[in-house]
Amino acid sequence: MATEIKAPTFPESVAEGSVAAWHKKPGDSVERDELIVEIETDKVVLEVVAPEAGTLAEVLVEEGDTVESEQVLGRIGEGAASGGERGGAEAASEAPAEAKAPAEAKAPAGGGKQHEVKAPTFPESIQEGTVASWNKQVGEAVKRDEVLAEIETDKVVLEVVAPADGALSEIKAEEGSQVESEAVLALFTEGAGGADESGGEDKAPASADDGASDAKVGDKILAPAARKLVAEHDLDVSKLEGTGKGGRVLKEDVQKAVKDGSAKKATKPAGGAVQAAAAAAPAVEGERPEKRVPMSRLRQTIAKRLVQAQQTAAMLTTYNEVDMGAVMDLRAQYKDTFLKAHDTKLGFMGFFVKAASEALKRFPDVNASIDGTDIVYHGYQDIGVAVSTDRGLVVPVLRDTDSMKIADVEKGIVDFGKRARDGKLGIDEMQGGTFTITNGGIFGSLMSTPILNPPQTAILGMHKIQERPMAVNGQVEIRPMMYLALSYDHRMIDGKDAVQFLVTIKELLEDPARLLLDI
Repeated sequence: MATEIKAPTFPESVAEGSVAAWHKKPGDSVERDELIVEIETDKVVLEVVAPEAGTLAEVLVEEGDTVESEQVLGRIGEGAASGGERGGAEAASEAPAEAKAPAEAKAPAGGGKQHEVKAPTFPESIQEGTVASWNKQVGEAVKRDEVLAEIETDKVVLEVVAPADGALSEIKAEEGSQVESEAVLALFTEGAGGADESGGEDKAPASADDGASDAKVGDKILAPAARKLVAEHDLDVSKLEGTGKGGRVLKEDVQKAVKDGSAKKATKPAGGAVQAAAAAAPAVEGERPEKRVPMSRLRQTIAKRLVQAQQTAAMLTTYNEVDMGAVMDLRAQYKDTFLKAHDTKLGFMGFFVKAASEALKRFPDVNASIDGTDIVYHGYQDIGVAVSTDRGLVVPVLRDTDSMKIADVEKGIVDFGKRARDGKLGIDEMQGGTFTITNGGIFGSLMSTPILNPPQTAILGMHKIQERPMAVNGQVEIRPMMYLALSYDHRMIDGKDAVQFLVTIKELLEDPARLLLDI
């Protein structure tokens, strides 16, 4: 009896989705809970797994078709051979080469089912990614769901995990190569591992010879990994000898050239005047190393967005200062009790997020965004908090901060910081903010001018708390002061509103009781 494969139940806000990809064809055997098809909605990509083990007997909707919630997508027949009459011969005739290659790969590994290891399905806003690293090599034993590779996009690092226990039989996308959504990265054999030592070394160079991302430099054709090494060591491409198919320069060829120094660029001056100048220059003793590495995709995106913000927005910055004494006293009084009650530390960011949420309600222009020639007013407060990582700055978003408690804010920020440094933040967690707060004070910054995070129209900059002499009721007192900076888009926000917004935050922080009393 056939088992129906149904689309998931969509959330109320999602009316329909489209079939992004079928991972099985009619006639293919499937295991229970194995991924069969992916449904892409306007918000998320939903995975549909096999409800029972058997054979995919029928596909009712093709890739690209629009489907509704719980619609029947296909059917699974009983047994491994139930769909063989329909799909088995067809699959064999369509891809005899593919059937042969897995058989050859499985033989030394002990004979297991072979899978294609594919890149994740990228969201619409991401066109491609870079293979950041392979955590496993050909022939190395791995467990199911163990991380095989990492794909770096301009927003997050995505992990590619093993589909079963086994080993990689072939790597098709080397480190540094560009890959598209669902591109085949490698071949994986179930039950393999440790027995492929003799053949694994030969397969790796072959994967670098995959011409999908090769590039011609001068009269040479370079594989992606080779290009990366050439850039890092600043080599003369014309001096490289390629051993790959068609004379392609592989990663191993570049490594050999680096080792024997045969591809170094000539440093001889071009003319006599240059030679004279070089001779007159004082000799520098000791090594003067330099290292050239490609800019990461995240850093490229950050650079592009920052330049875009300066080019498209009429950006101004207004400054003020806040006496942090009241917040610091409150924090010192309740930090131990707060830690016991909520299992998280009481920091300053919770107060700033709550103060900003209140100020955004009073000044809706600051909480708005610009979309072309339209102004979008948001009836909620989603505040992004800038987090610094080794790879660059990311801005995860706290949702509906007006209804959050200070403890919830602090827990959320701690969680964001940990997962950002581990590269575990999801793309949806960094989209859709209405306002941003950045804290340069943790690095010692006394004052700075933050740059807008488009399409938002304002960003608040926090800074170092510095004790300074201040006039208080006619007396000079040493007070813990912080400079605040609000950068805003003058196309949307008038100077008066920007100043009053910042003053509101200052007043709420200098008298935290206002946050509780909503005054």
